[in-house]
Amino acid sequence: MEKIPMTPAGFAALESELKQLKSVERPAIIKAIAEAREHGDLSENAEYHSAREKQSFIEGRIKELEGVLSLAEVIDPAKLSGNIKFGARVTLVDEDTEEEKTWQIVGEHEANIESGLLNIKSPIARALIGKDEGDSVEVKTPGGVRSYEVLTIEYA
Repeated sequence: MEKIPMTPAGFAALESELKQLKSVERPAIIKAIAEAREHGDLSENAEYHSAREKQSFIEGRIKELEGVLSLAEVIDPAKLSGNIKFGARVTLVDEDTEEEKTWQIVGEHEANIESGLLNIKSPIARALIGKDEGDSVEVKTPGGVRSYEVLTIEYA
């Protein structure tokens, strides 16, 4: 199996979600199923079917998180330096609009574009890998080709 790159913060967030699911959500849904069973005929019991559906989702998410965490390769960006690679916080300027954007390149399970966390498998991240400050980067996006200049690279 291929290792999944992840920052320490991303790993901690997934571990926290797993702990929440196992220690809070799972026991609560088991209790809800038991209460729904007490209401009698299960074939027409909407509460029971809803609780079972939620239980199925929770168990599936637990299995997914356990699998991801078992394959995680935690990479601490603070120990890295140099050109752009996994974990870098990169500030770019769009060469057409002069708009500045800052992203951190992270693993796919912790990516969140609204929070500035860019999936390492995204077109922008793939184009940035190996570049240095001052380099110009052309990125093929669904909206067309965009040109960016790398302003800063930070590892923290």
